[in-house]
Amino acid sequence: MTFDVSAVRDDFPALAEGTAFFDGPGGTQTPRQVAQAVADAMCSGISNRGTVTAAELRAETVVREARQAMADLLGCDPRGVVFARSATQATYDVSRALAKQWGPGDEVVVTRLDHDSNIRPWVQAAEAAGATVRWADFDPLTGELTVDHVRARLGGRTRLVAVTGASNVLGTRPDLPAVADAVHEAGALLYVDGVHRTPHAPVDLPAWGADFYVCSPYKFLGPHHGVLAAAPALLESLRPDKLLTSSDEVPERFELGTLPYELLAGTTAAVDYLASLASNAPDRRTRLTESMRALEEHEAALFARLLDGLGRIERVRVHGSPKRRTPTVYFTVDGVEGRAVCAHLARRGVNAPASHFYALEASRHLGLGDTGAVRAGLAPYTSADDVDRLLAGLAEITATSTR
Repeated sequence: MTFDVSAVRDDFPALAEGTAFFDGPGGTQTPRQVAQAVADAMCSGISNRGTVTAAELRAETVVREARQAMADLLGCDPRGVVFARSATQATYDVSRALAKQWGPGDEVVVTRLDHDSNIRPWVQAAEAAGATVRWADFDPLTGELTVDHVRARLGGRTRLVAVTGASNVLGTRPDLPAVADAVHEAGALLYVDGVHRTPHAPVDLPAWGADFYVCSPYKFLGPHHGVLAAAPALLESLRPDKLLTSSDEVPERFELGTLPYELLAGTTAAVDYLASLASNAPDRRTRLTESMRALEEHEAALFARLLDGLGRIERVRVHGSPKRRTPTVYFTVDGVEGRAVCAHLARRGVNAPASHFYALEASRHLGLGDTGAVRAGLAPYTSADDVDRLLAGLAEITATSTR
């Protein structure tokens, strides 16, 4: 099978509006198959999980299937898949649980490339425990975060390193296996924010060496919630705050309150949809790997078209040029505020927002302050026509505006 963007686009009702969506890094549009799975779960007889009634068993099945779907997507053990309200909440929960084991003299490493949800929880947890925070910078010209940047911040008392799997503004994809080796050599744990990495290429947690990995289904065509993955034995070693009456089993001890069954059903459907993009292999993990590779190739070709076009437009400045990246570009137009660029494109039916996108430290390190820049990210439904419309809109801005 090959990746067929026309067939994919037919599955997204939102595209009937005629909008070219480049705001996928903040949340993708939803295929009808996912929406139908959410509706089916909500319209079925369902109740709190249990082992007696059909409604209880249905809820158990939804949860079990969602854990297995995410395990197939990430290449991990379903017994280590935790569901949360968001990736941010999952990170806060883990940071608080880990911080119970920290004290004065211990160190935590964060990077300036990361989304604030993989910075502030660790900074705040370290402060509460009396531990020290060490910052790993990235190259503001290239946007690269290398293993040497991380290694320079490691020490004998490093307890955890938090790093992005892919920058949500520059697209930078650090060498996770190399980072993991360095972190583990220092005797520390590696927490990877995979929110922006997961939607664009195959994920292989065992090969990458991440101790914790967090992602968000709504960034890969699914519903709004978060997913954390870790080895069950590692989760067993943590004691999160929880209700006395809630389960102490792993992974349930990390899941506060009743799970959103309809969202989990939608997540399973989203994983199945990704698996169907370009493969008919007999097992889902293989279908996912083959389909995500095909998607990666499709997005790479479109992204090359986008970067080439941006390079031909006078006064457009692209920030960062990492060698390995997701199809995400962060740019400014000389003499025009980012919000004005966004507004002009919106009038042309092109959604490309401007902000720091919660990557505040990265925006400041790039010299963009708290205002940030315009971001355009590709998704499975992005077409060549979408790219050309974005480029045409930017060419209009530079032709009609003054410096």
